[in-house]
Amino acid sequence: MTIPLACQEQLLPGADLIQKHALAVALGFDGLELRGRGDLSFARRLPELRRARAAGVAMPTVCVEMDHFIGDFDPDRSRDAVTNLRSQLSVIAELGGVGVLTPAAWGMFSRRLPPFEPPRPPAADRRVLLDALGALGEHARAEGVTLFLEPLNRYEDHMVNRLDEAVALCAAVGLPSVRVVADTFHMNIEEDDVHAALRAAAPYLGHVQVSDSNRCQPGAGHLDWRALVRTLLEVDYRGWLALECRLRGEPVRALQQAATVLRHAEPKRAAA
Repeated sequence: MTIPLACQEQLLPGADLIQKHALAVALGFDGLELRGRGDLSFARRLPELRRARAAGVAMPTVCVEMDHFIGDFDPDRSRDAVTNLRSQLSVIAELGGVGVLTPAAWGMFSRRLPPFEPPRPPAADRRVLLDALGALGEHARAEGVTLFLEPLNRYEDHMVNRLDEAVALCAAVGLPSVRVVADTFHMNIEEDDVHAALRAAAPYLGHVQVSDSNRCQPGAGHLDWRALVRTLLEVDYRGWLALECRLRGEPVRALQQAATVLRHAEPKRAAA
């Protein structure tokens, strides 16, 4: 089995998504992961996105790109994040895609800095997240797509840091339309055993984002890509690998390196 590769759109040069996709395919990728900004701007891109789909551009997923998320301490900002994600789920459904990715929060609070304790207790964090995930999960199910919850490392989010924490929330929601994103950079920081975490999360694992240990492209750090891909194949992972990283070196060459590293990580098929 070959796991399809996507590249986030902002990493690729090109005047439009059609040009970006053509370059991505030439470099060894299969599609584009889109970025979904706030203020309902992703829905305003529909004419562009429809043209790209008509031209054969594969756009499986959208990674939310906002300054507030579903777990925000401010209820209005949390509700706005839900509104934007609902819209993005509907758009990606129209495009024939798979789903939308979101963290619980990003850069909102860190227990690594004073005052060390957030203004909302863990039980209230959980309730806010479950309410948002439940509402979005129902909308995703109606649209025939999936909402993916991404754990972030402890320096970027205080609520959901590991795959098992994201799995617990998905299990509590109880909808097949709410699944987990594994991001190799965050896992490298948070998981005691990356492979054991992937195996344990396998029933809920819907998407994987890839970058190396230093947040640069695969091959620029020290992660063992052969072992990671082997684990994903062993658990019968059926989703995409989406490149979300910084690029070290000349951009096109760095993207080619990433695709080559990931393709070569797959075991060679025996000759018939």
